[in-house]
Amino acid sequence: MMIRGIGVDLCEIARMEKFTADSRFVQRFFSEEEREYLLDRGTSLAQTLAGMYAAKEAFSKALGTGVSSFELNEVEVLHSPEGQPYYAVSGKALLAQEERGIARMLLSISHDGGMAIAFAVGQGPEK
Repeated sequence: MMIRGIGVDLCEIARMEKFTADSRFVQRFFSEEEREYLLDRGTSLAQTLAGMYAAKEAFSKALGTGVSSFELNEVEVLHSPEGQPYYAVSGKALLAQEERGIARMLLSISHDGGMAIAFAVGQGPEK
């Protein structure tokens, strides 16, 4: 496997605090499974929301398309039982990923100093 794309995004946690009370924002950009995960976050809701939103943006940057070619809710940020984040992709986002030869997108999310950062690495077969 070789690297086909990388993307990184920062999101201010305080910015996401404003959206925690705005269900339209969460409904528009996050799937039902993501929303359930967010509801369980308690006091770390804004921090988690910022990390997951940054992850969606990082995904689009790793594709090299930005978010103009698909909807952000087509890129789900889910978590393994151990807490490791990963992508579940569908719709136009999946088509864009396949067109770029990306078979797997790795994800890392971190939070500190009022910011959340997400880093995505797209892997695909060697040509």
